[in-house]
Amino acid sequence: MAKTPAATVQAGDREVRVSSPDRVIYEATDATGEVTKLMVAEYFASVEDGLMRALRDRPTALERWPSGVREGFKLATGPFDKDAEAFYQKRVPKGAPDYLESVEITFPSGRHAEEICPTEIAVPVWCAHMGTLTFHPWPVRRTDDPGSLDRPDELRIDLDPQPGTTFGDAVRVAGVVRELLAELGITGFVKTSGNRGVHVYVRIEPRWEFLDVRHAAIGLGRELARRDDQVTTAWWKEERGERIFVDFNQNNRDRTIASAYSLRPKPGAPVSTPLTWAELADLKDPRALNLFTVPERVADGDPWAEIDAEAFSLQPLLDLWEAQVEAGEGELNFPPDYPKMPGEPPRVQPSKKVAEHWDEDGNRVEGT
Repeated sequence: MAKTPAATVQAGDREVRVSSPDRVIYEATDATGEVTKLMVAEYFASVEDGLMRALRDRPTALERWPSGVREGFKLATGPFDKDAEAFYQKRVPKGAPDYLESVEITFPSGRHAEEICPTEIAVPVWCAHMGTLTFHPWPVRRTDDPGSLDRPDELRIDLDPQPGTTFGDAVRVAGVVRELLAELGITGFVKTSGNRGVHVYVRIEPRWEFLDVRHAAIGLGRELARRDDQVTTAWWKEERGERIFVDFNQNNRDRTIASAYSLRPKPGAPVSTPLTWAELADLKDPRALNLFTVPERVADGDPWAEIDAEAFSLQPLLDLWEAQVEAGEGELNFPPDYPKMPGEPPRVQPSKKVAEHWDEDGNRVEGT
């Protein structure tokens, strides 16, 4: 069989080449048709305004599914996942076009890398040519200030439904988030995760470091849990129960969330879709927001068009954190690949913890 010739997609002022345009990336479902590689590239071009609002000038990791999405396919989450069909690309791929810009980022380990920094829609369209479905931008923007990549301009509130809870539960808790933020004089913008979760974003003044933003997320999460017994900030899954987990660790350095208008590797090509709060309240099935339906929505405008209109102070949320610390509620666990952090609780599953093996600072006692 003859190989299908490459196609081109108009992306802004550029024509971007897309190889293997007929490759099926998503198989057809009862509700949606099959999606080809060319359709993915065309989709990203069609949501240019909202997608670039999410990505422009941000270091961005790519979630690449070069063979498409199939039942049983896995996403590699570390160097030992040799047999996975998909992977994260945290460095500029070989063969990148000359218009693709990059920026040097620093990982928690202290290592450095050149990561993609999108400045025009041709970049994500080219990334589709490379098999990218999901973009993972950092919550920082490259500016002329050399310290800009160390000071987030975005607080990300990730509401993650645990087993026994539903998308509807996450929607309800998002409403409580909105109320709390409003009490503090802060405006949040909401989107679907593309799966069962809900994300609330807040533009913040880039005056604080990653650790401060993380503490603000913990402060908010704990206050939510105080107000609503279906909310938890428990890091260990065995302690979460049938509740909505506020994943505060998504605000750490090199921890990212699927961007607005990213596709997700689930049947039906769902999209992480910005909504108005009224739309969220009425939404029953987030799968209805997909590659086929979202371009028509954005033709009438992006619900996040005003997200950059005002940047808020993080101080009200840091005040919550500081009050909690004074009341005896301290630091929470960091991701397992992070170095041990000051004040962090023991990195051991609570059901396996032997108290006498740990000191009061969360360090293992030598010889135990």
